[in-house]
Amino acid sequence: MPNNSLSYPKVCKRKDGKYYVDFKLNNKRYRLFSGRVIGSSLYPNSYPAKQRYSVTSTLAKEVYRFIVSNDYSLTKPLSTVENYDSIIRDKLAEPLSNNYRKMLVSMSGLLRVQLVKKGSISASFLNSIPLKYNNNTSYNTIRRHVNVIANYLNSRDFPVELSRLKTRKQEEVLHSPIKDVKKLLFRVKEYNENLYLCCLLTYGCLLRPHQEIRLLKWEDFSDDLSHINLGGNKVKSKRNRIVPVPSYIKEILVKGSPDHNMFSEASQPYNKGYFSLLWRRFKRLNPDIGTSTTIYSFRHSGALEIYKRTGSITKLQKAMGHSSINVSLTYLRGLEVPELNEDDMPMV
Repeated sequence: MPNNSLSYPKVCKRKDGKYYVDFKLNNKRYRLFSGRVIGSSLYPNSYPAKQRYSVTSTLAKEVYRFIVSNDYSLTKPLSTVENYDSIIRDKLAEPLSNNYRKMLVSMSGLLRVQLVKKGSISASFLNSIPLKYNNNTSYNTIRRHVNVIANYLNSRDFPVELSRLKTRKQEEVLHSPIKDVKKLLFRVKEYNENLYLCCLLTYGCLLRPHQEIRLLKWEDFSDDLSHINLGGNKVKSKRNRIVPVPSYIKEILVKGSPDHNMFSEASQPYNKGYFSLLWRRFKRLNPDIGTSTTIYSFRHSGALEIYKRTGSITKLQKAMGHSSINVSLTYLRGLEVPELNEDDMPMV
């Protein structure tokens, strides 16, 4: 029997008196005791015995019409939008970071609206999304996420035109170190103790403020508070880190309950934007510190101090928790590290 073939459904009866529809579809035999598979409400065996044959005959007709109208398949084909939703669900089911997933949800939502409205997703529409952004960094970020969705749809045979937009060259943001760290830390301390401790740990331990520091629990510290032990799941490089705590930080720490966050003093940390909000408010009260100075400036300043004292890029890499020396070399370009001193200059 060739493909796309169907034997007309027959009404059959079992020895126990139950009726079913029997047929072959594309060389595969089927027995249906109800219309559930085709979305029918017919359940012949729920009727009195005398009516079951008649109801099953009706079901046989419905099954035949359904299969023929659905291109000889018992599975009703998905609409274009249903197919789109199914593919996007598969993509979002992958192990993704929260921020990455949120971005994909946002971009896929824009594409879905266009699909419902126009019936297709064109390359010109894909191009229009990142082209709204004048900032090259924002443009590249949005372009990248749009392409992730479009390429995934295309790999699943969904009809979508692919964008050919090129990346834009981004201006490198060079972080200048803080000229007087001690003075700025004093001003931060007067404003907010938690922000002060965050900046202090960013400078003295070179931890990243918004993730590594914000999520610190007292159990991450050694018993004598001399070290911080961070598992790979808490570090950007995904590698376990043991970070020494300088004495000037250790002496102001008051250890709390092991399972408590050191800032919120509860099991749950403050939200991701907690320190960003505090810093913005602090800068509004202290506009003279400069618009380019951020909490990360303390980390850059600490990095510069380490490099000046040791002259070792390897030690700097370990202190910063970078995955490779190349990352550290890139990092140093904006730290205004002097490559020459007076003794290196030509003599007369």
